[in-house]
Amino acid sequence: MIIYGKQPVLHLLEKHPKKVKEVFLNKEIDKALFSKITKTGAKIIRVDNKKAQAMAKNGNHQGILADIEEIEFTPIKELVKNDFLLVLCGVTDIGNIGSITRTAFALGVDGIILTGVNGIKLEGAVRTSSGALLDLPIGFEKNPMEVVNQLKMSKFASFGSSLDGDSKIDYSSYSKKALFLGSEGEGLPKKVVRAMDRLTKIEMSNNFDSLNVSVAAGILIDRMKSCN
Repeated sequence: MIIYGKQPVLHLLEKHPKKVKEVFLNKEIDKALFSKITKTGAKIIRVDNKKAQAMAKNGNHQGILADIEEIEFTPIKELVKNDFLLVLCGVTDIGNIGSITRTAFALGVDGIILTGVNGIKLEGAVRTSSGALLDLPIGFEKNPMEVVNQLKMSKFASFGSSLDGDSKIDYSSYSKKALFLGSEGEGLPKKVVRAMDRLTKIEMSNNFDSLNVSVAAGILIDRMKSCN
């Protein structure tokens, strides 16, 4: 899997050096960074800009790319051993997934479950997550109701983001919590909404009722964590 951009590759070299198989350079880099690459034992390959652009699928590679092992999904049965999970239902935008993962990792979420989609490739999300996607356990289950049921059996209280929700929930009485977020266009499916223990929302001003899902995730995660 190809990861590109100075920040994600630097994160790889510092936190996950054993995952790096090859590093591709399109321009000269400083000695300190070059030294970190050589210490991993990864093969260093010089490539022209055309090749680098193709490998990055025309993304901003900043002259450095790395080939790493594929990201493996964490089984749901392992994720439910934790206390605070984020469930993204029908969210497919890679930029949003990466941004949400970065925020979730920074705010102390224990893991993320992707559901409500047939499948998803996470390469592009590593860059927008600034590498956090390599640190935070990510699970996948196609059927969102299966996720709901597994969480229920593991004593989680499930909170769904909805315009019909309550903005003043006291989360401190819940020891195991899961926050469900839907796609920006569709929100959570009705059957998922009906299966939630509670519905939550963000009060907004100026007669405005729309936030980017990554922004909403940050606000709700912080709210739920602050009540611990």
